Amino acid sequence: MNRYELLKSIVPVLGDTLVVCNIGAPSQELFQLADRPGNFYMLGTMGLASSIGLGLALAQPRPVLAIDGDGSVLTNLGTLATIANNPARNFVLLIVDNGSYGSTGDQPTYAGKRTSLAEVARACGCADVVECSAEATAGEVEAALAREGTSVIVAKCEAGNVDVPVITMNPVVIRQRFMDEVRRA
Repeated sequence: MNRYELLKSIVPVLGDTLVVCNIGAPSQELFQLADRPGNFYMLGTMGLASSIGLGLALAQPRPVLAIDGDGSVLTNLGTLATIANNPARNFVLLIVDNGSYGSTGDQPTYAGKRTSLAEVARACGCADVVECSAEATAGEVEAALAREGTSVIVAKCEAGNVDVPVITMNPVVIRQRFMDEVRRA
């Protein structure tokens, strides 16, 4: 199961969840699968989806799912310590770990070698950490969204991108419609 298939599997469990999605291919894939105002697509800023998601969760009551990649989390490992030390009651970080920098040509990451992001998250102090297969991800996301607290899910999947068009929506429009959706609740 690749990232696209993993994302497709979680779409039915998102409900009213606000979603902050990692840069490049993941955002493009999610946009093609289930574009909605409650999705914030990162078009630049590698490594910040988890940080933005945490801030959003701390600032408002709706559930927040940050979809990040192993490569992006590796570029901002401090985010895991920040998440552990600033727990939100409504935050789920989904790390899609395909062992590669998918948006830049599938170069291997250290998460695809010896580094376990689940173990790093635990070492940083994250209390609710699960590592699962791609096939189990939707169930893990659904369970995490249903409970109160901060959860980190590391979902292992195959590398590779699906050929989908780039997001042509203006970044200002993406931001504005997302902010309107956040204010709606």
